[in-house]
Amino acid sequence: MEPLNEKQIRESFVNCTKGEAARMKLPLDFAELPWDDLDFLGWIDPGAPLRAHLVRPRPDGPLGITLRVPSVGRTSAVKSSLCQVCLTGHASSGVALLAAPLAGVRGREGNTVGIYLCADLACSLYLRGKRQPRLRAGRYEESLSLDERIDRTMTNLDAFTAKVTGAA
Repeated sequence: MEPLNEKQIRESFVNCTKGEAARMKLPLDFAELPWDDLDFLGWIDPGAPLRAHLVRPRPDGPLGITLRVPSVGRTSAVKSSLCQVCLTGHASSGVALLAAPLAGVRGREGNTVGIYLCADLACSLYLRGKRQPRLRAGRYEESLSLDERIDRTMTNLDAFTAKVTGAA
């Protein structure tokens, strides 16, 4: 992923107001982000821990989506979970159901779409082995190359962003 500046990031959001985009906090490690290892930028807002954000690079400019993080304290009987974007297996606490308000009028009316994502939004780092999930059952092995797994991840992310933006 090509590095983005703060202005590009804030202007990319399609499902929040300009004021909300201006108030969001960028990742604490923004100056040290491993841009070469990222396929998209994702982070939990350090100023509002029940908000997460992701920015997907696209040929026509970055696309930003804001998400709601579930409140802490919810328990799950599931012992392991799978991220719907990168398909990384995690212990149940490593995946969260995040809800994105839809873009435009539908979102202002309260409509959302949800997706199970790596709770830390570090899909790119899991794909590359730069971060390891805490899985009790062991790691899933795949025969796909890294490039094929990245393509699959971005296809999955694009399907989700299409639901948020209404592009079908």
